[in-house]
Amino acid sequence: MVEAMSRRKTLNFPLILTALTVHFVIVAGEYFKPFNVTYDNRALIIGGKRRMLISAGIHYPRATPEMWPKLIARSKEGGADVIETYTFWNGHEPTRGQYNFEGRYDIVKFAKLVGSHGLFLFIRIGPYACAEWNFGGFPIWLRDIPGIEFRTDNAPFKEEMERYVKKIVDLMISESLFSWQGGPIILLQIENEYGNVESSFGPKGKLYMKWAAEMAVGLGAGVPWVMCRQTDAPEYIIDTCNAYYCDGFTPNSEKKPKIWTENWNGWFADWGERLPYRPSEDIAFAIARFFQRGGSLQNYYMYFGGTNFGRTAGGPTQITSYDYDAPLDEYGLLRQPKWGHLKDLHAAIKLCEPALVAADSPQYIKLGPKQEAHVYRGTSNNIGQYMSLNEGICAAFIANIDEHESATVKFYGQEFTLPPWSVSILPDCRNTAFNTAKVGAQTSIKTVGSDSVSVGNNSLFPQVITKSKLESFSQSWMTLKEPLGVWGDKNFTSKGILEHLNATKDQSDYLWYLTRIYISDDDISFWEENDVSPTIDIDSMRDFVRVFVNGQLAGSVKGKWIKVVQPVKLVQGYNDILLLSETVGLQNYGAFLEKDGAGFKGQIKLTGCKSGDINLTTSLWTYQVGLKGEFLEVYDVNSTESAGWTEFPSGATPSVFSWYKTKFDAPGGTDPVALDFSSMGKGQAWVNGHHIGRYWTLVAPNNGCGRTCDYRGAYHSDKCRTNCGEITQAWYHIPRSWLKTSNNVLVIFEETDKTPFDISISTRSTETICAQVSEKHYPPLHKWSHSEFDRKLSLMDKTPEMHLQCDEGHTISSIEFASYGSPNGSCQKFSRGKCHAANSLSVVSQACIGRTSCSIGISNGVFGDPCRHVVKNLAVQAKCSPPPDLSTSASS
Repeated sequence: MVEAMSRRKTLNFPLILTALTVHFVIVAGEYFKPFNVTYDNRALIIGGKRRMLISAGIHYPRATPEMWPKLIARSKEGGADVIETYTFWNGHEPTRGQYNFEGRYDIVKFAKLVGSHGLFLFIRIGPYACAEWNFGGFPIWLRDIPGIEFRTDNAPFKEEMERYVKKIVDLMISESLFSWQGGPIILLQIENEYGNVESSFGPKGKLYMKWAAEMAVGLGAGVPWVMCRQTDAPEYIIDTCNAYYCDGFTPNSEKKPKIWTENWNGWFADWGERLPYRPSEDIAFAIARFFQRGGSLQNYYMYFGGTNFGRTAGGPTQITSYDYDAPLDEYGLLRQPKWGHLKDLHAAIKLCEPALVAADSPQYIKLGPKQEAHVYRGTSNNIGQYMSLNEGICAAFIANIDEHESATVKFYGQEFTLPPWSVSILPDCRNTAFNTAKVGAQTSIKTVGSDSVSVGNNSLFPQVITKSKLESFSQSWMTLKEPLGVWGDKNFTSKGILEHLNATKDQSDYLWYLTRIYISDDDISFWEENDVSPTIDIDSMRDFVRVFVNGQLAGSVKGKWIKVVQPVKLVQGYNDILLLSETVGLQNYGAFLEKDGAGFKGQIKLTGCKSGDINLTTSLWTYQVGLKGEFLEVYDVNSTESAGWTEFPSGATPSVFSWYKTKFDAPGGTDPVALDFSSMGKGQAWVNGHHIGRYWTLVAPNNGCGRTCDYRGAYHSDKCRTNCGEITQAWYHIPRSWLKTSNNVLVIFEETDKTPFDISISTRSTETICAQVSEKHYPPLHKWSHSEFDRKLSLMDKTPEMHLQCDEGHTISSIEFASYGSPNGSCQKFSRGKCHAANSLSVVSQACIGRTSCSIGISNGVFGDPCRHVVKNLAVQAKCSPPPDLSTSASS
């Protein structure tokens, strides 16, 4: 056993034992009785007891403080023991030496909320985060420190890094948030996936890694530290796994437990690309295999993804939504069946916990060519959670890793049939509590607003996103023209091409480059006689460039360090060449981030002239950082009309680079709110001064989205895609706390000639819920119980149940389909089969209508037997509705 504490206390640690888990007592003035956290080869040891832990990733700045309590509560309801988060250096120290721990960056408040819900907290300080976050979480000022090199044995970098990490640790200590103080923090991380890039730095990489580990442990946090994807981590640091599957991972020391810091239950998306989706069955399979093969802590990346508000999205070109196909969607609503299926998995694992912690390693049993079992038994002399348990405690995981065929195996004298690519969990080594491929959880169909109709190719999604016929905003809009090029007295002129970030310091996405060239009559004649056009050539560019000539847009190009060849139309005499370099999120992954930069690299030339190419690289260029509207903060609700706003009537001729403003009332109720920008082009938006993020209506390719997604076989980010031929992101989240009942101000900056008249706003909720469960399905997990005497498991009632649940505040208003027998089809396409119980609708209606949630037993005892000797299924489709009083009143 490894002791990872710099502070130790002798503690009496009270426990309350329940059927599924162990809860720490929360006492007045503290979140828990103070406890130590150590570890051994099997697990984290919390208050002297080994634990099997489920962790839910939630990044606090990707939600508002008002959202945090429900997100944490829904994570706990889903079976989480731990909340995990990165910290974000550029959010907490946007200016060197000036810290921000307020609003969405109030990590202390977030930590205290986690503790108040009785959950533990795992903070990954980094300070490099990656996380698809702007610049990987590094503050932009860091790259301007003389002589600095990121993430290597470099004194300036190490000095800044240590100062920030110490700031976070000291803050947590001052707020009594570590476990030994009665707080929720049980685990910390230093660095992040450094093993992926360590070799890029040569011998200095290894020196830096060792320094980072020593520095972190020396800060006196008093809890264990981890390094993910760091196979050469020192003995006193736990090396951990980040991947789609981590069951085959082994730590670099027999003294360390097997921890999965990032289970990628989805993936991120880029503008103009398809949306990734990972099947619930495969995620459950991966997690079950992890615990089957000796895992102890699994963290979802992400359990809630949220939103990249403002300009926090990483890149380049990652979208504003960070939904990540997580169990809680971007708006905090349950994504079903994923949330429910994983909740059942967590409950099954918790039933096994007494056996899992009692055994140092499982007994392995080969059951077939691609079938195997791992059996965990209790021993009387183990340091595990239940030291008094006898040999009777037993839990087993049976796996069929065949990607194509089901298999029937014999285990302890019984036969078990497993679907392909699945794991059955037997908490008592006799009865199946859960199989990863058998989904009994409901499917939820999300709608936006009312009178909804389905759009797009949504066949891959278990949760269909639908779009409604909505009324647009009021036609009363105001506009403000953004000047092209140089607009303020802070412009400057320099010879040559400046790197984008050196000029902007990332204070804006936009940097204007202006130069002037002279074109002779000979050049004009040469182009006309040869029917050719000159081009502006840029050797290398990222992320987006617009080329203007004499005030007119010649063209634009999107890409990452690609060559630009843009035909232009020039006139005899002087011509103004105006380039607009736009960043769309700074690079967030890889070595040498400080050298990646943005804008242009190499030479810029005018090609095709009669006398040869003109090299513009060494010309005098005038630079202007940002937009005038940004500088004037025209998006601020307190900004005056002196900025020059004018009425923009319907039918008016639009122009590129325009600001638009209107007022609107918030939709009624308490459901999450979103804006539809599908009618727009590219830009940014603010609501009541809050920057909701970038928008861009690029369309995903038409191909690459199959009609079905087979959960079987190893997953990768391109395996299951949806949204082909549709705008990558059309809807943008407005947190309810940012809204007033009326007179909300929406300000948008639009780069193209699109007009705002078709922008709409609506709520988002679950309207249709469906489920289909067999009478042969395993019984609900809550029907298992531990004996108070010897902790042995018992299962008294094996009747399966169907559980249906609407969003909070909504109730089941009608049953649109119900059939016990042999129903056909799937959600929204159910039909009766030859076998059907006539009382199906009445039984389900009586149990469910008017309730937020309901459960129905699935047996002949409930419905009668409509057809003997046939295995029956219950299929139900129900409608959820908000209460009438919530449909007409707004909530902020």
